[in-house]
Amino acid sequence: MIASVEGRVLARGKDHLIVGLGGLGVKVFAPTPLLAQAQPGEPIFLHTYLHVREQELALFGFGEAQELALFEALLGVPGVGPRSAMALLSAMAVDALRLAISQEQPGVLARVPGIGRKTAEKIVLELKDKVAVVEGIPAELVALTEADAEVIDALTALGYSIVEAQRAVQALPRDVTAVEERLRLALASFGK
Repeated sequence: MIASVEGRVLARGKDHLIVGLGGLGVKVFAPTPLLAQAQPGEPIFLHTYLHVREQELALFGFGEAQELALFEALLGVPGVGPRSAMALLSAMAVDALRLAISQEQPGVLARVPGIGRKTAEKIVLELKDKVAVVEGIPAELVALTEADAEVIDALTALGYSIVEAQRAVQALPRDVTAVEERLRLALASFGK
């Protein structure tokens, strides 16, 4: 198994990097935040997972070992494949994902494109006791309220990505509880 890859970023695609390894270019699928950071020509080290299927070999890479561990835990859930696991890690920070699972909030997971309600419930059921929440989770990762869920739904309906919507909601003051006001403040934050 290929446990890690170290080389230079040769190119960046929509969902992958091409990493140069001694004259060889290796396609490595990576989460969106890592793709945004990686710049062609820069050195990179990735913790990797080699997914083997009958007709395909696919390499998935992560900047942190904890991302890889969570990716592998997600793959252990029946019905969750590498693309779904990567979608979750692309849309949510590792700590936010762990928090949603440990607090049994499948609705948060179901907002990620490609993750249905039943799959989200299955992930929570299978992993709630296996996924440890790191001590000292930042305050902005507190559990989402129903009002937050409505604001995220409204923002994604307006064309913002799930990541942008979650960041906007996490930045809102907790003392504002009305959905309309929270939505107004979230939209105002995009204008800054």
